[in-house]
Amino acid sequence: MKFDSNKIRSVGKVVAVQGPVVDVQFSKESEIPELYEKVILERVDGEEVILEVTEHVPGNITRCIAINSTMNIKRDTKAYALGVPIQIPVGESLYGRLINVLGEPIDQKGEIKTIEYSPIRKEELGTKVSSRRDSTKGLEVLETGIKIIDILFPLVKGSKSGILGGAGLGKSILTLEIIHNIVKRHQGSAVFAGVGERIREGNELYFELTRLGVIDKTMMVFGQMDEPPGARFIGAVTGVTMAESIQRRNQDVLLFVDNIFRFVQAGAEISTLLGHLPSETGYQPTLLSEASEFHERIRTSQHLGGSITAVEAVYVPADDLTDPAVVAIFSFLDSIMVLSRERIQLGLYPAIDPLLSSSANLDPDIVGKYHYDISQEVIRIFQKYGELRRIVMVIGVDELSSSDRIIYERARKLQNFLTQPFAVAEAYTGKAGAYVTLKDTLSGCEKIISGSLDSVSESQFYMIGALS
Repeated sequence: MKFDSNKIRSVGKVVAVQGPVVDVQFSKESEIPELYEKVILERVDGEEVILEVTEHVPGNITRCIAINSTMNIKRDTKAYALGVPIQIPVGESLYGRLINVLGEPIDQKGEIKTIEYSPIRKEELGTKVSSRRDSTKGLEVLETGIKIIDILFPLVKGSKSGILGGAGLGKSILTLEIIHNIVKRHQGSAVFAGVGERIREGNELYFELTRLGVIDKTMMVFGQMDEPPGARFIGAVTGVTMAESIQRRNQDVLLFVDNIFRFVQAGAEISTLLGHLPSETGYQPTLLSEASEFHERIRTSQHLGGSITAVEAVYVPADDLTDPAVVAIFSFLDSIMVLSRERIQLGLYPAIDPLLSSSANLDPDIVGKYHYDISQEVIRIFQKYGELRRIVMVIGVDELSSSDRIIYERARKLQNFLTQPFAVAEAYTGKAGAYVTLKDTLSGCEKIISGSLDSVSESQFYMIGALS
């Protein structure tokens, strides 16, 4: 075993194993470990199994969730309670490294040299957190270089943004482009938590970040699709712990989670295996409290100085935005960017639907009056376009009044202008990625809205960067 025997608080024995749920019995009540305490045991094949205490049940039994595989665990195996929660290494040495949810390196680059460790579970946060309700003054907008995000869904330091969409709509690639642009352009720090996604995607992400030259300012943790629900569940928790370690150094950090829905899904699996009755919708009864516990740790703290800005990909099952898990997640988000399958079919990338999406950060006190006025006019034109498009499908463009036809054509130009080639998608599109400043985005939209580009064909606005 890899731990100091002097640190053992008590010793129990395994009495039952049901999938990833392990029951450990202790001889005295005083020996029972606390909730979220780390328990360790050894399988028949010599491999360690890490458990996290989840429940206390009668008979001096602790019900634990296994973080790794429970295959080959023998009844009456000794289990050692260590008196501490699961801890991971933190600090500068994690930059450029890829770890699993227990803090062990999985990038074949050797041991992580650090003297600092942090528990993944936190005490109560207290009240010393900054709230957007205190004041909207002084909030800093982060430029992403992605036109549609910068103009309609500005990324504000310390906020939480969600990218919602079904399968294959580009959530991961949009997340990767934001990492590339912010880390490379603004020399920022990023933490990427891969929660319950495919191993192939994690592998591609690692080599893509290396190719783009941003790996040295990125920390990565993965709890992937093939791992037990315990690992997928604490993947997001480990990610936010790493982000907090950067925040404690009085630095700002970006936290990317792909995919936060898998965190909720893992919680549902654990809840079912623990024998809890599901709620009316089939999800765990603790759905809201689990989502809340995670999101409350993403905040700007007055006494720590730094901020955590979160961008979360949210899988939408069967494209159903009313799914209870999706609703629970986006109730914590400041910006909601909904990816549309219809826009993918039209070839509009990124496929963010401006009418289904919303942002609390689009406020004149935060972005300024000039930006706010242009964004509202863009949204108004898109709303009118939605009405006119249904009419055009029946009677054709030529039957529209001259004023409606102008709005219709400007909307199509705006729609095309808000597409752009991504640096991370060069291999698929053959086009060099374009970073567009907010100033150029606003200027381009203003020119289209004002009518100074009415004579230009709409096809010339498609998949370009700034207007030349």
